[in-house]
Amino acid sequence: MRSSVVTSGIVAALVGFGGTLTLIVAAAQALGATPGQITSGVIGLCLSMAATSAWLGWRHRMPIITAWTTPGAALIAASHGLTIEPAVGAFLVAGALILVTAAVKPLGALVQRLPVAIAAAMLAGVLFRFCTGVFSAGQVDPLLVLPLVLLFLVARRISPFGAVLAVLVLGIALAFVLGRVGPLPDGVPWPTIELIVPRFDLQAMIGVGIPLYIVTMASQNLPGLAVLQAAGYKPPAPSILASTAIASLITAPIGSLTSNLAAITASICTGPDAHPDPAKRWLATPFYALSYVVLAGFGAGAVALIATLPRELVATFAGLALLGPLVNALASAMGDTAKRFPAVLTLAVTASGLSLFGLGSAFWGLAAGLTALGIEHAGRRG
Repeated sequence: MRSSVVTSGIVAALVGFGGTLTLIVAAAQALGATPGQITSGVIGLCLSMAATSAWLGWRHRMPIITAWTTPGAALIAASHGLTIEPAVGAFLVAGALILVTAAVKPLGALVQRLPVAIAAAMLAGVLFRFCTGVFSAGQVDPLLVLPLVLLFLVARRISPFGAVLAVLVLGIALAFVLGRVGPLPDGVPWPTIELIVPRFDLQAMIGVGIPLYIVTMASQNLPGLAVLQAAGYKPPAPSILASTAIASLITAPIGSLTSNLAAITASICTGPDAHPDPAKRWLATPFYALSYVVLAGFGAGAVALIATLPRELVATFAGLALLGPLVNALASAMGDTAKRFPAVLTLAVTASGLSLFGLGSAFWGLAAGLTALGIEHAGRRG
């Protein structure tokens, strides 16, 4: 046991929680969720991270850590006209599809055959609006937003993981100094769990549930497996997918988004900085899990604090946190020259916010890109 094992687990949890919590809250607010429902969803996510990471790390003796689907949260926040009950139904559909993927090998192979460029372009289209939202917020409140953008650019030279946390801490402090914070709640809210009865709306299941499944698999689970493989491990994909899918199905009715394998923060626990012996790096997972149990207790207070912050600050947090994933998505989308045009079409349709027949732009972007790719391939064969 080394102190680096303890610190890597705690830092990974803090980065995952603090870096994108505002986006989770923004997604829930876009669904019209009540403060109690938002708190319930955050607590459910924290407990899911704790349970799945502790179990998978102990079971397989690997530094397997889980996270919530940040791109999925962006997808939900960008959806129009969606309310919390059909959203929970879509969460359940996405969780069920991941569970089926774990159980049925041909489906897993089919998902891996989905063109990376098209899936990445769909994700980039979803993220693009959030990242440009930073500068829209800067136009409204430049004194608050522009110093945070500069801080982010400087801080990421030191630590890409710590840059978002630095913006979070100093952004809240700056909002207080400038008098932008609303009335604070009386006392610290108690953690609460609320049951949400799902509604299985066909449009939401197709327009949100399926894109959520694709985004979670393509931008979280598959890269997360690649991170473990790059660190020299042979990750048990069916076990990981099944565990996170079951956790997602259990926590969805209390408002929690989909759980998945961590991709970005995973590198904090999988490298030699965590422990020089790869066989002992899994010891970071209990501390990661314990950190999320503690964070679950602070979930209600964190949600209440975010609710008092100005919209421009929340938009800045979310947009800056998603710049890294946007860069990665664009690189994947444009890397294959043969698929570049369908990928750009996918990105354009998704970023447009198009909504037809109750189906959101992520669905139509994916459909447009796959259609264009199919026509190009048919033309070459002809």
